Amino acid sequence: MEYGPAPESQKEAQAWLEQHGRAFGLFIDNQWSEPGELFASTNPADGAKLADLTQATGDDVDRAVAAARAAQPGWQALGGHGRAKVMYSIARLMQKHARLFAVLETLDNGKTIRETRDIDLPLVARHFYYHAGWAQLQAEEFADYRAVGVVGQIVPWNFPLLMLSWKIAPAMAAGNTIVFKPAEFTSLTAMLFAWICVQAGVPAGVVNIVTGDGRVGEAIVNHPGIDKLAFTGSTEVGRLIRVATAGSGKKLSLELGGKSPFIVFDDADLDAAVEGLVDSIWFNQGQVCCAGSRLLVQESVQEKFLAKLRARMDKLTLGSPLDKSMDIGALVDPIQQQRIAGLVESARAEGCTVYQPACEIPANGSWFPPTLITGASTSAAVAQAEIFGPVLVAMSFRTPAEAVQLANNTVYGLAACVWSENISLALDVAPQIKAGVVWINTANQFDAACGFGGYRESGFGREGGREGMYEYLTAKSEDARPAAPLREAQAKAKQAAPASGGAFAIDRTAKMYIGGKQARPDGAYSRPVHGADGSFIAEVGEGSRKDIRNAVEAAHKAGGWAKATSHNRAQVLYYIAENLAARGEEFAARIAAMTGSRNAQKEVEASIERLFYYAAWADKYDGLAHQPPMHGITVALNEPVGVIGIVCPNEAPLLGFISLVAPAIALGNRVVVVPSEAHPLSATDLYQVFDTSDLPGGVVNIVTGSADELARTLATHSDIDAVWRHDGSAEGCAEVERLSAASLKRTWVGGAKGRDWYSTAQSGGRAVLAHASQVKNVWIPYGV
Repeated sequence: MEYGPAPESQKEAQAWLEQHGRAFGLFIDNQWSEPGELFASTNPADGAKLADLTQATGDDVDRAVAAARAAQPGWQALGGHGRAKVMYSIARLMQKHARLFAVLETLDNGKTIRETRDIDLPLVARHFYYHAGWAQLQAEEFADYRAVGVVGQIVPWNFPLLMLSWKIAPAMAAGNTIVFKPAEFTSLTAMLFAWICVQAGVPAGVVNIVTGDGRVGEAIVNHPGIDKLAFTGSTEVGRLIRVATAGSGKKLSLELGGKSPFIVFDDADLDAAVEGLVDSIWFNQGQVCCAGSRLLVQESVQEKFLAKLRARMDKLTLGSPLDKSMDIGALVDPIQQQRIAGLVESARAEGCTVYQPACEIPANGSWFPPTLITGASTSAAVAQAEIFGPVLVAMSFRTPAEAVQLANNTVYGLAACVWSENISLALDVAPQIKAGVVWINTANQFDAACGFGGYRESGFGREGGREGMYEYLTAKSEDARPAAPLREAQAKAKQAAPASGGAFAIDRTAKMYIGGKQARPDGAYSRPVHGADGSFIAEVGEGSRKDIRNAVEAAHKAGGWAKATSHNRAQVLYYIAENLAARGEEFAARIAAMTGSRNAQKEVEASIERLFYYAAWADKYDGLAHQPPMHGITVALNEPVGVIGIVCPNEAPLLGFISLVAPAIALGNRVVVVPSEAHPLSATDLYQVFDTSDLPGGVVNIVTGSADELARTLATHSDIDAVWRHDGSAEGCAEVERLSAASLKRTWVGGAKGRDWYSTAQSGGRAVLAHASQVKNVWIPYGV
C-alpha cells in the first residue's frame, strides 16, 4: 500500500516565531535580554532562516552564573515538595504544548515529525514527572546528600529538547540552579522551554539559558562559579573539558561518542532484528551517539540477513521531515553531510561495497541516503570512527566469543544490542560487552527511570534513574573533610645502622608485589624509609614505569576475580582481616616506628574493622530492577570498573591503604597500588597476609616509590580504567585529572583536602562503592 503525503502544519510554530520577532535574547534571571550579536538558526531541510539568536559573551555568562548562585539557596530551601510542584507544572505544560514543541524541533533540527511527536516529547514530559518524584522523596531517599550548587550544562544538536530534559530535570530536583547552553544549530526549543519555565512558576535564576557557539561553552566550563559540569557531545570536546577542569574541584559528567555493536545470532528472529536495526541506525538520520552503527551477524545467516536488510532499506522513505510518512529527515548541517560523504567515499576507495537504495534527494537542504557498507576491515575508519550519520558497517562472526571480541574492539563503550531467541545466550553475552546500556531483542529504548551513559571513551556518569540523581548531589560528609595534612619536615635522616646478627644477617629490603609474587624493582634502585625520629628503618624498591606496566599486565590476567561470586570475594576479605588480626601487634609496632603514633593499635583495629565492613558490602551492593513503560524489565547491574590505580595517603598508612583497596576488590576490581610514599612498610608487610588469605595473584599489586612519578604513569596508562589519588597533593591530583583525559579514564581524587580515614561516613558507604563500580542497564523485553 502506498502512502500519500501527510504534512504536519507548521503554522503555529511559525506564528510563535513571529510573535518574538524571529529574534531572541538570552534568558537570565527570568528576564529576556535584548538581542545582541546575532547568528541565524536555519531549517536543515531547505536552508530557510527560522530566527536569529544572540551570541552570548563572557559577561553574559557571568550574569547567568551570578543569578544562579543567588537563587540556589532559596530553591534548595523550598524543599522537595515545593520543587516537585514546580516540576510537575513544567511536565503538564510540556504536554499541553507538545505539538508546538514537536514541530519547532523538527523545523530546527531536521528530524522527522514522527520522532519528535511520538518519541522525544513524551520522554521530555516523562523526565519532568519522574524527577518531580525524586524531588518529593529527596529528604528520605538521599538524606545524606545535598545539592551540588550551580550547574553548567552543555548539550548537542541531535536531541535538543530531550537532552535539555535529561540535564535540567535531575538538576532541579536535587536543588541545584542551572546555566544551560543549547547547541548553536538547535536552540529554538530551549527558547520555548524558557517561556514554559516562567509559566510554570520557576523562581528567577533557577534556570538560565545562554546561546551561542563554542566560546559560550568554554566560558561556562572555565567559570569559577560553576560547581558541576554536565556535557553531552563529542569525545574530542569531552577531553578538552576534562583537561580544563582538572584540579578545579568541579564535579563532572560526560556523555560522549559511541560506535555501538548490533549483534545478531543465527537463532534470532531475523525480521524483528531488521526492524530493530532500522530503529537503531536510521532513527534520527543516524545522528545518535548510541546508534547501532556496527552490525555483527553470525556467519551462517549473514547473507540471508543482509538480503532482508537491503530489501527493507529499499522501502525507507526520505524527504520533508514534517511529512508524517517519511522515515528519514535532513541532516542538521551541510558540514555534517560533507563529513559523512567523505567517510563513505574513503570506504569505497578501500574496496568496500557500498549499498544505497534509490532515493530521490531533495534539491535543497542537507541530506544523505541510508547506507550499508560491507567488506570493511576491523581497523577501517568507517569501522572505528563515529560517523554520526545514516551509515551502517556490517561484519560477520562465527562464535559468541568472537562476537564479544568484535563488539569490544572499539575505544567507545556506550551501548549495544543483542538479538537471540536463546535468552541464556543473550544474558551470557550482555554482561561481557563493555557498554553502559545493552538492549536484548530491542533497540534504542529509553526511560527516565533507567540510567544511560558509557564506559571508556564514551565518557562517565549516568543520566536517568537513581544513579543519575547522584550526579547532581554531594555527600554531606564531604563538607566535613579536614584540610590536607601538612607534610611535616622529616627529622634529619640518620645513617643506616649496620645489620645486626653477625655474619648471617640478611638484608630484608621490601620488594614489589606483582602477580601474587614479590618482585625486585626493574630499575634495581631502592629508597630508604625513615622513622618519625629520622632513624633508618628499612629500604623499599623504587618503582618505575616498567614496574607499573608489569603490575597492570598482572592485574588484567587476574580478570577471573571479576567473575568470582560476591560471596567468594567477601570470604577473601574476611580471611585478610583474620590474618591481619593474628599479626596485629607486629603491624602496630611497624606503624609506631614509621609514624611515631602513640595509638598505632587503634589503626590496626580500624583496618580490621574496615575489611569486615567491605566484606559485608561485597554481596550486598546489589543492582536494581526497573520497570519502564514497556513489556519487560531493565536490570541495572553494578559492575566492576576494571583495573584501578590507587595512590594512598601518608596519614594512617595502613588504614588509608585498606580503606581504598578493600572496596575496590570487594566489587571485583583489580588494583595497582602505590602505598604511602613516606610510610610504605605497612603495605609491604601485607604480602604474606595476602598470600595466606586465598587472594588470587594479580588482584592486588603493590609498587612502592614516588607518588608523583607513579601516579603520572598510572594516569597515562591506556589499560588502567580509573585512578584514585588521596595523598593530599593538590598539584598531583590535578595532574591525574588532566592526564586521564587522553583515555577518559575515571578519577577520584582528594584534591587539597585530607580525609578522616577513621570515619565510615568519609571513607565508606555507597559513595565510595559508587567509585568502585559502574552501572550497566540491560533491557530485557518479555514475550516479544
